[in-house]
Amino acid sequence: MGLAPADDAAVYRLDDERALIFTLDFFPPVVDDPADFGAIAATNALNDVFAMGGRPLLALSIAAFPEELPMEMLAQIFAAADQQVRAAGGLLAGGHTIRDAEPKYGLAVVGTVHPQAIWPKNGARAGDAVFLTKPLGTGLIMSGYKRGQAGPQQLERAIGWMRTLNDAAADVLRGLEPSAVTDVTGFGLFGHAHEMADRSGAQIVLESERFPAMDGALDLARKGVRTSGDPRNRDFAASHVSMDGLPDSLVALGYDPQTAGGLLVSIPAERGPALEAEFEARKLFIRRIGRVEDGAGVVVR
Repeated sequence: MGLAPADDAAVYRLDDERALIFTLDFFPPVVDDPADFGAIAATNALNDVFAMGGRPLLALSIAAFPEELPMEMLAQIFAAADQQVRAAGGLLAGGHTIRDAEPKYGLAVVGTVHPQAIWPKNGARAGDAVFLTKPLGTGLIMSGYKRGQAGPQQLERAIGWMRTLNDAAADVLRGLEPSAVTDVTGFGLFGHAHEMADRSGAQIVLESERFPAMDGALDLARKGVRTSGDPRNRDFAASHVSMDGLPDSLVALGYDPQTAGGLLVSIPAERGPALEAEFEARKLFIRRIGRVEDGAGVVVR
């Protein structure tokens, strides 16, 4: 897997039993605390491996920092990233740092997967149920906090979700053979649902009343809070998404760019109850948000 079509990560088969997953992701700070930034950036990169059905093996840091940034801040970023990589089952083995006026951090990650157990975006089939493994709203809450319209408690909850690896969710999914999986990140729910529908040659029907939202996210959307990524996501996906009469707050939630978001899962509907039961037993979040039908595009009802 590479660019034809693109997926969450590149995959290279070594032999009949082993394939390598390779991905990278980095970005400027999304929060003020250095340790939170390092952990979130690492989680965002590592989650692409989980979205492909794999397990992280090795990671390298990609870093850019102003020369005047205190060394203790850099140490906190690297230490938090290292902790996340270890928690994901991999090792942080070095990397490369350059000087830059704006701080940036992320990881290049290598993982492993069985060649017959890869989860592509293009496998969704009519009759599947669609699930999401994290609530939405990280962009709205971070933007609202910067504007003074969201409190520290809301931000801390959002940070908690952004620091949460998708490893436990992936472990459950491996036993149930999902049809298609991707992680919801910068394109938002609607953008990533469009990608899955388009690659699969199917229509994804989303049930807006079942959209999970982080505490305060919908209130912020009603107050007109939006991120800079919102208009770009609309440009990318709006022509492929039908949503007659949907409240503006839910439209904003669907287009809200996520950082280290949950897995968007398409799975045969008959396996849905077992999936929900296993997530509940492990005290993991999951919400059924729609289904797959014959057709094309994304329909939001």
